[in-house]
Amino acid sequence: RFPEGTTGSQLDALARAPLWTMGLDYDHGTGHGVGSFLGVHEGPQRIGKAANAVALKPGMIVSNEPGYYKTGAYGIRLENLVTVVEDESFKNSSRRFLTFDTLTIVPFERALIAMELLSLKERQWVDTYHARVWADLQSLVDTDTRAWLELATQPLI
Repeated sequence: RFPEGTTGSQLDALARAPLWTMGLDYDHGTGHGVGSFLGVHEGPQRIGKAANAVALKPGMIVSNEPGYYKTGAYGIRLENLVTVVEDESFKNSSRRFLTFDTLTIVPFERALIAMELLSLKERQWVDTYHARVWADLQSLVDTDTRAWLELATQPLI
């Protein structure tokens, strides 16, 4: 969550902070606006290192794609689309807060998750996300896909 008026460049620093503590960084943006007719990187909103005076506002859609690439070894990058929404848990606050709601609802591939690298909080986040994937999709798919989806969204912990 973040206060109303926050820009993408301010959030970008928060996304990179865990890598920075290990002396690492990534060379791409953390997120960008999404357009239509193949205008994939559409502004004015974006989340990246470059200064951008455009504050994120409810209804804006951005990609969420931090990652890390070790040259010649591997790359880690997930990309979901999210929309900016008002954070309802702070309705009584003197300041309006916003958060992201995930639009891309598909399970993460469990075989690609290195459990030993995830903190308890990160595992809980994946479990909460997978519970949402199951709840949102299970009634929309056929029997075989439903069986696969049930396995794919089982809790990590």
